[in-house]
Amino acid sequence: MASGQRPHGRLAGRRAVITGAAQGIGRESALLFAAEGAAVAVADLDLARATDVAAEIAAAGGTAVPLGLDVADDASVATCIAAAEAALGGVDTLFNNAGIMLESDRGPEDTSLEAWNRTIAVDLTGVFLCCRHGVPALLRGGGGAILNMSSMVALLGSAAPNLAYVAAKGGVLSMTKEIAVQYGRSGIRCNAILPGPIATDLAERLFDTPQKLERRRQHMPLGRFGKAREVAEVACFLLSDAASYVTGAGWVVDGGITSAYITAEDPA
Repeated sequence: MASGQRPHGRLAGRRAVITGAAQGIGRESALLFAAEGAAVAVADLDLARATDVAAEIAAAGGTAVPLGLDVADDASVATCIAAAEAALGGVDTLFNNAGIMLESDRGPEDTSLEAWNRTIAVDLTGVFLCCRHGVPALLRGGGGAILNMSSMVALLGSAAPNLAYVAAKGGVLSMTKEIAVQYGRSGIRCNAILPGPIATDLAERLFDTPQKLERRRQHMPLGRFGKAREVAEVACFLLSDAASYVTGAGWVVDGGITSAYITAEDPA
């Protein structure tokens, strides 16, 4: 076995579907989960990039299959979950990571109905659809674990107006708790992960000047943006047996931002 995959890793024997797995947190999670012993369905709207990630996993000695997926489309989600079950021999681990943030998503008076509907369709309805089809798959497999991508803005307002995004991420957190309550006795755990600012392509677009970056950094107790791999590590824990008594929880991975009382005038 190649050095990239551990024979007895934290997710050994798991069959995982990761949405939005072609880049950012999703990609890092796919690489990590495979290295920890999971067979991974790398699901993404960009099938070409998903194929590249699956090939990277295979080159490291892991097991992965690329799948095209539009989380906002019910038929696409149903097809993806069925394909993952067929390719992996079942599904017992589901990381609903896919999401978007639109530049046209602002305050209530500035956000178009189109931007609102698109954001909700991907970031909230997309998670619902993945659970709608993923939960039966987990039940067929005897149980398992779900992790939904929320955000720290589910707990506090966004510094930059993103009304639809904030509403969607708050809905994801509430939906996560309801799923945990409904399916706990059926052997399914369900948690949410709430990242703060993470150094991804999206963050680079949002904070595209040194001034914007420094303004945000002053509000970070750790003084830096998080890394996608750091979020992936928490995701791996929450989906592993090490978190077997954790369900219905929202895990904040924000470098302490939601615990801080720091203003732009305070020293960094």
